[in-house]
Amino acid sequence: MAEEVVARLIQSRQNAEVVFRDLSADPPPLVDARFSAAILGPPGGTPPALEVSEMLIRELEEANAVVIATPMHNYCVPAVLKAWIDQIVRIHRTFVSTPGGKVGKLADRPVWVVVASGGWFTGPSPSGAPSQPDFLTPYVRAVLSTIGIHDVHVLTLEGVTCGADIAEAAIARARAALERALPPPLPREVLDRAAPS
Repeated sequence: MAEEVVARLIQSRQNAEVVFRDLSADPPPLVDARFSAAILGPPGGTPPALEVSEMLIRELEEANAVVIATPMHNYCVPAVLKAWIDQIVRIHRTFVSTPGGKVGKLADRPVWVVVASGGWFTGPSPSGAPSQPDFLTPYVRAVLSTIGIHDVHVLTLEGVTCGADIAEAAIARARAALERALPPPLPREVLDRAAPS
């Protein structure tokens, strides 16, 4: 589903370049004492403990749009996604603390979050079982807002471990939601006909 979101974004942006980051194959380092000491240290330069953080932040700053594909693990984000978040949500760099609260320093851009879950969290399951808690979507919205990103779209694929029919229905619902939120651009010939002569 995330690949379909990327394909739709490419259709709307000529000469788009896609940067793919597989957090499961190349997980970001966990925040440790060296990282904490470096962000609280004197400004200027990039200490070794912040090199990965700086690379990931620059990657995010250069993106016109971001697609995050993630499973829901125990009602929230998986550990590798949390590690990425901890690297990019950095005081003095991507947000500042003010008397009125945290203020993001990054420019807003669309972020598409594709969430796959074995259970249901937006409502009851088809059998009527109550929905499970969802700490993932409000958490991702909150952390992205902290750094200045508010244009967040969530596509859900629920019950994907409950059989092929349910998984196919989840994909169909996500495709319909994507179609409504990000319709394909008009073909070039239609745009040419509509242009004033």
